[in-house]
Amino acid sequence: MAADLHVHTTASDGTGTPAQVVAMAKGLGLDALAITDHDTVAGVVPALAAGRELGQVVLPGVELGTRYGGREIHMLGYLIDVNDGPLLSTLEMFRHDREQRLEKMLARLAGLGFPLTREQVAAEVRGGAVGRPHVARALVKTGAVSSLEEAFDLYLGDGRPAYVPRLKYTPEAAIGLIRHAGGVAVLAHPGLSRCDELIPGLVRAGLQGLEVYHPEHDAAATERYRMLCRRCRLVGTGGSDFHGLDHRKHGRLAAATAPGEVVRELKELAGGKSRRTS
Repeated sequence: MAADLHVHTTASDGTGTPAQVVAMAKGLGLDALAITDHDTVAGVVPALAAGRELGQVVLPGVELGTRYGGREIHMLGYLIDVNDGPLLSTLEMFRHDREQRLEKMLARLAGLGFPLTREQVAAEVRGGAVGRPHVARALVKTGAVSSLEEAFDLYLGDGRPAYVPRLKYTPEAAIGLIRHAGGVAVLAHPGLSRCDELIPGLVRAGLQGLEVYHPEHDAAATERYRMLCRRCRLVGTGGSDFHGLDHRKHGRLAAATAPGEVVRELKELAGGKSRRTS
């Protein structure tokens, strides 16, 4: 029993459509997968439709980007109501911020001698919300860099000359938004965020789980977060963070998974039931 609960599609910065990703999950024999695109739920409905057609369990989800003390912290929301008014309003705010951020990144790249047009970046979006990976692909296309990794390392990564920070949205606000939409709030890849000291406060704010299993968590990190879930009575999720077969880091669906019974726990939490005590 295995569930990949962290998957991206062309609705954000993935390279596979929702239907393609669902078909891949079915082919791999996954018991379930969650569509968790960055700051959008546009891929959820087509993924659910593909799941019904193929007999594949699909969970509606989202990955919200937040910032705290200069660090980027991502919050996963599972089993959300994708028609929730406050959620949709906030996601529209994020979309507008991404557009403004793109303009600033293009201006900085032009100042560095690498002019790109909005049209060149838009050609890489494939129907979803614009982000740094799309700018990176456009840079590769123009020959400014040789790879996506080089684009991030030299220009687009945090602290690099063309980097522009995102809208400041707190982890606590993201938790509240997810809970209001009837979902389960889970801290994404805490080993990458390096925010362990924040977890007790986030639990008090309504955090319900940690992403324990992730391709960039080593064995020690996985065990640490598994035990933390047990101590704090949190659900321990996991997923590949899949972005597409050509992604520089996360190019293999099911590279990390959660036990299948986690899906049941998420449904219980979304239904308002208390966590198990064992």
